[in-house]
Amino acid sequence: MLKLDSLVHFTIPVKDLDRSEAFYTGILGLERLRRNSQMVFMRAPDGNHFVLTFSETPVEPNVGDKHEIHTAFGVSADEYDRAKGYLAGKRVRIFKEEDRRTGTFRGRSAYFHDPDRNVIEIIDLEQSDGKDHD
Repeated sequence: MLKLDSLVHFTIPVKDLDRSEAFYTGILGLERLRRNSQMVFMRAPDGNHFVLTFSETPVEPNVGDKHEIHTAFGVSADEYDRAKGYLAGKRVRIFKEEDRRTGTFRGRSAYFHDPDRNVIEIIDLEQSDGKDHD
């Protein structure tokens, strides 16, 4: 097997770079590092990176409000409560909430769509020890 050191970045497919950059910086508060004609390079507060990449094919990772394919960002307990109200004020619909007490990622989570219907999860992991309990 390979002996990987880290996750360097992941890619989120989008159809409109301007619209997606505005959402991820303006709504989610993430940092734009740089941009070219096909990609916007982003950084989360913990230093992890991801790339918004223009997709020439339709972006349809999930049907309807399914959420199996998603990207999760951690938030504090206080921010989780504030974020739900903030998202509602920006007309971002939270379509599912969970409060998981078992499993790998325990805590409260809310799921919503980005402008291309990619599913974003915010999760309050403060109650989790990061171990799989299933």
